[in-house]
Amino acid sequence: MKQAFAVLVLAACAISPVATATAQANTYVGVGGCGPCHKTVSSGNQIGSWSSTKHAQAYVALTTAKANDIAKAKGLAKPAVESPECLECHVITATVAADSKFNPKEGVQCETCHGPGSAYKGMSVMKDHAKAVAAGMVDLKDKAKAEALCVKCHNSRSPTMKEFKFEEQLAKSAHPKPKA
Repeated sequence: MKQAFAVLVLAACAISPVATATAQANTYVGVGGCGPCHKTVSSGNQIGSWSSTKHAQAYVALTTAKANDIAKAKGLAKPAVESPECLECHVITATVAADSKFNPKEGVQCETCHGPGSAYKGMSVMKDHAKAVAAGMVDLKDKAKAEALCVKCHNSRSPTMKEFKFEEQLAKSAHPKPKA
């Protein structure tokens, strides 16, 4: 019985887009957990780069009258900011554990793409890319993998979707660390 359960768990993790993080039961730490290291000059001020993107304002966009008009036109029963159909792309997830340090108002933030950061946020882990990935960080160096993640939200299901040009959008969202 235990072996069958283990096989099911492994199969579920293999399907998950953030399989490693899910398997390790990492929790979300929010921008506050990433910021202390990723807002420095030596990191390329990655938090500063992110904060100037539409991703950082994704949740706020749901609080507008325009978003509510779109939600109503789509037949949603709740305002956009309360609708799971909207939250699933404008916030990491509508079901993040209440005990995490996650703030939905941060919108589409670090962990949306890189996975829950509790196990890899430490400096000793983050200094070693392989260790960070092993601890659950989603490695997006593979552009095909990154694009597959992006199109989960940037697709025809989005009522405001325009043509998604991955390379163009990647450049707008890029936050590289400067070479040492």
